[in-house]
Amino acid sequence: MRRIVLTIVLLVAAVAGIGTAIRSFRSSRQKATEFLTAPIKRGDLVSTISATGTIEPEAAVDIGAQVAGIIVAFGTDKHGQPVTWGSVVNAGDVLARIDDSLYAAAVATAKAQLSQGEANVLASQANVLQQKANLLLATQNWSRAQKLGPSDALAQSAYDQYQDSYEAAKANLASAEAAVEQAKAAVEQEKASLLTAQINLNYCTIKSPVKGVIIDRRVNIGQTVVSSLSAPSLFLIASDLRRIQAWISVNEADVGGISAGEPVTFTVDAIPGCVFHGRVGQVRLNATMTQNVVTYTIEVDINNPDGKLLPYLTTNAQFEIGRRKSVLLVPNAALRWSPQPSEIAPDLRPKSHVQPSHFDQGPAEARMGATVWIEQGQFVRPIPVNAGLSDGTFTEVAGGGLTEGLRAITGERTGGADDQTASRNPFAPQVFRGQRPAQDQGKEQGNPNEGGPSSGEGRNQRQR
Repeated sequence: MRRIVLTIVLLVAAVAGIGTAIRSFRSSRQKATEFLTAPIKRGDLVSTISATGTIEPEAAVDIGAQVAGIIVAFGTDKHGQPVTWGSVVNAGDVLARIDDSLYAAAVATAKAQLSQGEANVLASQANVLQQKANLLLATQNWSRAQKLGPSDALAQSAYDQYQDSYEAAKANLASAEAAVEQAKAAVEQEKASLLTAQINLNYCTIKSPVKGVIIDRRVNIGQTVVSSLSAPSLFLIASDLRRIQAWISVNEADVGGISAGEPVTFTVDAIPGCVFHGRVGQVRLNATMTQNVVTYTIEVDINNPDGKLLPYLTTNAQFEIGRRKSVLLVPNAALRWSPQPSEIAPDLRPKSHVQPSHFDQGPAEARMGATVWIEQGQFVRPIPVNAGLSDGTFTEVAGGGLTEGLRAITGERTGGADDQTASRNPFAPQVFRGQRPAQDQGKEQGNPNEGGPSSGEGRNQRQR
């Protein structure tokens, strides 16, 4: 019996010792928790939308051919060199020549037909004069026959013959006059045919309609150009590369914050370290959809006096949608972080299972939609804030308990034995906890009306 009692006492003591050890271990780990903080500072903030696009000429002319044939020669630029990529040309300069043998023959044929038609007009006019003479003679004969009438001096048959001759002469004159009009119409038709043939012959010489730079030459000497339902493209000319545009694709969620005249900054990979500036020209209304993603094209007008920016370079643009001066700024990580219930000051802990970011707040404070946590001894306490614009790193905040220099908690690091070993090892990951994804925090803390971290940061960090 004593052995049983002794065994029970030993078991109770062992359980109590294990519980005490566990509580001591937990307490030591909790005391070793280190909060990571960053100061709330005052400064300027610029909120932007990031997007990508391409550089495009402000006005590009696609030069085609309206006739078919073989390219036999290229024109020359202002330096006397054959037209090629990058050549500077003036309006009216010859770009290329197409073999015009067939079209020259068509012009010669049209000229011959026109000459024949003009000769037909002269013959018709001469016939009119002849028919007028015949009508005059028939008229005189018919007048004499009418005076004599059918009698012994003029037989009835002769009388009828004079009458018929008179009527036939009038009809022949009318027919001759109609033939003249027909011959004149044929002449006009031949003139039109000659003009068409001459125009086609002129089309064999391809000329530049504008002053500009040859961006692309799509044919070579000896190549056959076939013009059927659509004109083949021979050259692409940019009218003036000193004025260019950037066509930027912007997501539908961001296009509402962009309007004409707003400043835009952008960079190109071809010129690293150089920032270019432009302004929004217009927002095109013809949206495009790719894999259920709707984007709009924004035209950005750019001055390019030195010609550094080349057509079709890829741009990384930043649209400025808001600017604030001398406002309180807090790191976005501070708005995303939330504590464990045991880390909250005891008098502020929620009495029911609710989200810590909204505990102990009145209706007005809850509508502010964001919370900044600061240290209070071994615990933390909240400061409800009104979040504004964000640049992806910092967010504009305002609130009654905020002051410049106040340190906001951005995360925490536990300092147990394993973590201390990890902190000494530069290749071991540090343990962070209590920092939830931005999208989860956005549902609890974001203010859709104020553009806080749930809307502003996600919007401005969206990349295309």
